[in-house]
Amino acid sequence: MYNQEIKNRIKISVAAFAYEYLNSPIMSDADFDSLAQQIDITKQTGNKTLDTFFKKYFTPDSGMWIHKHPEKTKLEYLYKEYYNQTN
Repeated sequence: MYNQEIKNRIKISVAAFAYEYLNSPIMSDADFDSLAQQIDITKQTGNKTLDTFFKKYFTPDSGMWIHKHPEKTKLEYLYKEYYNQTN
């Protein structure tokens, strides 16, 4: 089954990674803020590590939580594969 919460968490994480680490925003601040408000840290996604991470570190008013993300290598891959326009 397709899970919107998983999709939202991936997208917000890639956006925060691109902004904080690469200085390459993939969405406007308004879009980021809107998506961040949709994140529901109480939902279980089946990934215990990331569920715990989001409960412990995610805040909708900043992207600084990305610095503690446990899967930054995966986020970098997703950015390069799907969002980097220089490919």
